[in-house]
Amino acid sequence: MRVLGVDPGLTRCGVGVVEGVAGRPLTMRGVGVVRTPADAELGHRLVAIERGIEQWLDEHRPEFVAVERVFSQHNVRTVMGTAQASAVAMLCASRRGIPVALHTPSEVKAAVTGSGRADKAQVGAMVTRLLRLDAPPKPADAADALALAICHIWRAPAQNRLQQAVAQNRLQQAVAAHAARTRTTQTAQTATPAAQKGRTA
Repeated sequence: MRVLGVDPGLTRCGVGVVEGVAGRPLTMRGVGVVRTPADAELGHRLVAIERGIEQWLDEHRPEFVAVERVFSQHNVRTVMGTAQASAVAMLCASRRGIPVALHTPSEVKAAVTGSGRADKAQVGAMVTRLLRLDAPPKPADAADALALAICHIWRAPAQNRLQQAVAQNRLQQAVAAHAARTRTTQTAQTATPAAQKGRTA
């Protein structure tokens, strides 16, 4: 499984590609940051992010894209910028038919470090260890992108099993509902001639 992790941001959008499967050593295929100038017009910044992500998709051909789920913060301006960059990443992937997964920061921290409250230094240290790197990727946005990819690789099997269970349950409910409707229809059809016969007599 090859996953492109995206840590969305307008000024620095972290990107990292990790390949592997749960339970086995993982390999980093690439890491970096898509940057845009803070004084540029918003539309131009979003286009720059789109072009940057498209380049990563072209070069690495990921099977999945994992994006940090935007959550509420006190700084509304920061949230808006993060959400806009996140939407661009989701658009780029979806346009190519690549499945997109959203993971919250606490989910990523818990998956990588074992604690949902780990700080950036701890996340960077664990990413370095898990991917057998010489040093933590810089800036922190790049390390966070790799952490997102790692999180998705590790969580995907459990998520797939859950989705399959939900789908199976829905199928069973649909079959049961269809059977119930069929029985009701057959009962009504059986009762109709008898009722008509009674009216004729």
